[in-house]
Amino acid sequence: MTEELPNLEGAVCHPPLPHGEQIVMGHGAGGRMSHQLIQKAFLPAFRNPALSAGNDAALVMPDGRQRLSISTDAHVVSPLFFPGGDIGRLAVCGTVNDVAMLGAKPLYLTAGFILEEGLPMETLQRVIESMQAAAEEAGVQIVAGDTKVVQKGKADGLYIATAGVGVVREGVDLGGANARAGDAVILSGTIGDHGIAVLGARGELGFQSSIQSDVAPLNHLIEAMLDASPNIHVLRDPTRGGLATTLNEIAAQSNVGILLDERTLPVHPQVAAACEMLGFDPLYIANEGKVVCILPREEAEKVLAVMRNTRYGEGAVIIGEVTAEPKGRVLLKTAIGSTRVVDMLAGEMLPRIC
Repeated sequence: MTEELPNLEGAVCHPPLPHGEQIVMGHGAGGRMSHQLIQKAFLPAFRNPALSAGNDAALVMPDGRQRLSISTDAHVVSPLFFPGGDIGRLAVCGTVNDVAMLGAKPLYLTAGFILEEGLPMETLQRVIESMQAAAEEAGVQIVAGDTKVVQKGKADGLYIATAGVGVVREGVDLGGANARAGDAVILSGTIGDHGIAVLGARGELGFQSSIQSDVAPLNHLIEAMLDASPNIHVLRDPTRGGLATTLNEIAAQSNVGILLDERTLPVHPQVAAACEMLGFDPLYIANEGKVVCILPREEAEKVLAVMRNTRYGEGAVIIGEVTAEPKGRVLLKTAIGSTRVVDMLAGEMLPRIC
């Protein structure tokens, strides 16, 4: 795919007007506004090397030897149950995946529940059972938690906050700043399934769809990938903000460019149809069971073969490559041969899907 890339000076759209006086929904969408909130509000107060690395999880060494991966997440999906998953499975898988993206074996989770007055006990029990099933599939234990109840009308039935910890395997060095020019970019399967499944569950598609959310624990897939190649540079799960935002984050962290090939991007036909009808771009739709892998080109086919022999990596494909220029930018070579900028999600597109 290597080719001369276009001059991008003046080609990037201006971001939306800033919202500095109060929180708006776009601050929680995982895109540019979320990043600005983190940079302006949280990092100045909490800055430390682990947090400033900007990865899905924090890498810490409490004893100076053993490396631990620690992550936390909050889940506010509406509706609570959707095709292929629910808020309980989402909470477990989301945290397991974030911990695993640093090459760790997830071990333990904690869970905090914000329950709305009037929530049916049967609903809570279904969520708990789903969480336990997901934890068993991932091979982790939920070892601590907390419960709070808020007045009716103060929550969407149920919110869940989780945290996870795992031990990073020896011999791997993973992080968003590790991508190198010439690396291949692999994606484990179709994009946008989760976001479209949630929209369908809300009755907002305007047509019937059989799309299922891709929510899944990816730690066993990642173990197989690292067994095949300990030289992988970056692993990241493209959740809020979609694949486009995730790749922009990596390009900025590594100070490189990323060139995608539109013809290789895997999109389910029903997802493509829904996006066309609603005016969405699948590159910005959330996923909850996919992983982006960036690794030396010579290792790509070996890892790809391993991924395709696993439950959650059957649809893995090479979607692009890392380039030296333009630094911090993602480009897409379209099916008709032109090249366009793929920027980070600006604000909010789909609320409350993660």
